[in-house]
Amino acid sequence: MFLLSDTHSYIDTAISRYASTADEVWHAGDIGSVEVTDTLAALSPQLRAVYGNIDDTSLRLRFPLDQVFEIEGLKVWITHIGGYPGRYSKRVKDLWPEIRPNLFICGHSHILKVIKDTKKQCLHLNPGAVGHHGFHQMRTALLFELSEGTVRNLEIIEFGKRGML
Repeated sequence: MFLLSDTHSYIDTAISRYASTADEVWHAGDIGSVEVTDTLAALSPQLRAVYGNIDDTSLRLRFPLDQVFEIEGLKVWITHIGGYPGRYSKRVKDLWPEIRPNLFICGHSHILKVIKDTKKQCLHLNPGAVGHHGFHQMRTALLFELSEGTVRNLEIIEFGKRGML
């Protein structure tokens, strides 16, 4: 799986290279333009995405606020604004008892996080931001495999400093 977020309309050959080798690409919102998801969808056998707070109507009509699905023995929940263990958003806290994911993914903060939430018995992932808009220093994404209910071979991908085109 290739997990990215906060592209803010930006995609380049390095991002495309990872997307083209992944079984699935997951985008955790703030896509910015349909060109980004059209490119990702053309490169990968499966694209799953959610819209973020900057995304316009064209993206909100294509993608949901939440993606909830099961894959390789894991229940996955992807949303854009989610918070993190101990500081989840009110909406996420309210929906958690109904969804109860094993893998919770969000974007929005532009801060890369990989946290085992022992209280909720789930793995929390935020890939950071891969675009150039925002306050983050390094553009990041995550690459990993899923097998038998486990995230394996998790790798942080660094695409260089923000603003370095």
